[in-house]
Amino acid sequence: MMSWVDDSTVGGVLSRTAALDPDRDAVVFPGLGLRWSWRQLNEVVDRVAEGLIHLGVGLGEHVGIWSMNVPEWVVAQFAVGRIDAVLVNVNPAYRLQELGDALAMADVATLIVGAPFKGSDFVAMVESIRSEGRFPKLRRLVAIGDRPGPDWSIWSDLARGDRGSRAEVEARARSARPGDVYNIQFTSGTTGLPKGAMLTHQNVLMNAFFTGDRLRYTAVDRVCVPVPFYHCFGCVLGTLVCAVHGSTLVIPAPAFDAGATLSAIAEERCTAVYGVPTMFVAQLGHPDFDRFDLSSLRTGIMSGAPCPLPLMEQVVRRMGIREICIGYGQTEASPIITLTSVDDPMEVRVGTVGRPIEGLEVKLVDPATGREPESGGAGELWVRGHCVMAGYYNNPEATARTIDPDGWLHSGDLARRREDGNYRIVGRSKELIIRGGENIYPPEVEEFLHHHPAVAEVAVAGLPDAKYGEVVGAWVVLKPGESLTPDELKDYARGRIAHYKIPQYVMVVTALPRTVTGKIRKQVLKEDAIGSLGLGDAARIETA
Repeated sequence: MMSWVDDSTVGGVLSRTAALDPDRDAVVFPGLGLRWSWRQLNEVVDRVAEGLIHLGVGLGEHVGIWSMNVPEWVVAQFAVGRIDAVLVNVNPAYRLQELGDALAMADVATLIVGAPFKGSDFVAMVESIRSEGRFPKLRRLVAIGDRPGPDWSIWSDLARGDRGSRAEVEARARSARPGDVYNIQFTSGTTGLPKGAMLTHQNVLMNAFFTGDRLRYTAVDRVCVPVPFYHCFGCVLGTLVCAVHGSTLVIPAPAFDAGATLSAIAEERCTAVYGVPTMFVAQLGHPDFDRFDLSSLRTGIMSGAPCPLPLMEQVVRRMGIREICIGYGQTEASPIITLTSVDDPMEVRVGTVGRPIEGLEVKLVDPATGREPESGGAGELWVRGHCVMAGYYNNPEATARTIDPDGWLHSGDLARRREDGNYRIVGRSKELIIRGGENIYPPEVEEFLHHHPAVAEVAVAGLPDAKYGEVVGAWVVLKPGESLTPDELKDYARGRIAHYKIPQYVMVVTALPRTVTGKIRKQVLKEDAIGSLGLGDAARIETA
């Protein structure tokens, strides 16, 4: 099954939606008092596209954006696509070394730089690394805010456009093709160096169409997106899904804030909300939670980490999100591979990551044998179809390791396929714990430990052991006011799960280290534990 977006581009989709529903809300930033209709958004995008051409941005040029969730991010996303250039998303959590690596790795020629936010002075950091001489292709800097220096351009000038460039904008929009690379996003793995995944117009638009279709979005939906734009969750499942389906995009704040998110849902009567599990935990635990009217909520996506049953039950019961869906994907897949449906029973929406979205083939392959596992067995999830990236930028070796000659993207995730066609992710292939020959999948142990009444969050990973090779380690965050000793948690597990799955080491911690997108940095936990427990002699830490 294909869709109308199969033959379109990001700029073309915005033009179509603006023509079909010009006066309906397109983008709302409640905290800024900003509200654009589809017509207004399209006009702003046209002006910035003209400004980019006047600035000298060429066909296929790499335009980076390094900023929090602000209106300029949304505009740049469409304007860069409209002039047939390539948008490069830069993580706002990056510091000097990471920023320099990203700019050099992606050959960024023009960089749009955000205004300072809390402890991040983006302009000052860019100025700090410019003297290194590592970025011969970086020719243009655009500041969102005041002009930092004479060699900087500013967004407000860019947004005034240049009427002399309008014909060139139209010509470039016509020249753009669905298969052209439109976006470079850095993989957000928790270990190893990031790589630049090249996503085409077709990649992201097809993903947006089928994701929104499964959520049953229409023009009356209003989608609250508190997740970061630099990640696929924000800029594909948020911005582009809304553009494709004509739904309204509501951005609560520059970065996630539980109170601002709840307020935006209530004030804007949002029908959907996105987030990783910890975001939902924060909203449910907000001291003023009961003061917000969330009755408009219907659906949304929870992704980025497994969702424990108790949390899902609270999201449905207390927030009223009766059709909340669970998604699974990765940057290299644009991002969604599988997704539950709004009418799936609770057991499916908690126990699985759903079925593949339309147009994708999925199969499981046993990493040890190279064959498909027996029914119900675990294997690495492979996917083929419209979601698969064009490759890693300037990294053919990594591309060849990830996408085979037959077009299958090797996800690196271990999964099981149920008889009903839904998939369950059981861990990363590199996170599989092998204890004395027994395979242990961390999410299964995490799910079990989550049921202890004192446990708020838990992470499970393998730790080196001289006798067994690896044993189970568990890092536990307790609910406020609760107490729990490592021995008490082990006693809770005895007789309930297989003995080899019971954690040998239990660390009670106040918080779990995470990436900006909410993924637990298990490598950090493992390294800290190896040092504090004196396991260095047995350590075999493998980085991604």
